[in-house]
Amino acid sequence: QVQLVESGGGLVQAGGSLRLSCAVTGRAFSDRGMGWFRQAPGKDREGVASLSANGASAMYADSVKGRFASSRDNAGNTVYLHMHDLKPEDTAIYYCAQSLYSNAATTQAHYSWWGQGIQVTVSS
Repeated sequence: QVQLVESGGGLVQAGGSLRLSCAVTGRAFSDRGMGWFRQAPGKDREGVASLSANGASAMYADSVKGRFASSRDNAGNTVYLHMHDLKPEDTAIYYCAQSLYSNAATTQAHYSWWGQGIQVTVSS
């Protein structure tokens, strides 16, 4: 069974950085794309970043381009979201998810396995 556990969230001041990690249990990790999503209060869940199975392709939401980057360690079954120059509007619960497919995509329907979510709060 695929299990995903996020870590690395917390409280940070605007302009700061955080690195979220998602540890994945399951031997299929290296064959599947991974995504990061977030949901802020009163808003729909949105795609933030995604990374193809081999890490060669990535996609980012316009709101985070240039500030966030995703990477993965297939040997360690871990995907990361590096967040820099954080803004208060980045405050949300962040989720990692494993795709049904190998490609990078921010379409939520592509993802069948989800982590529990982790809070990121950015203060001004």
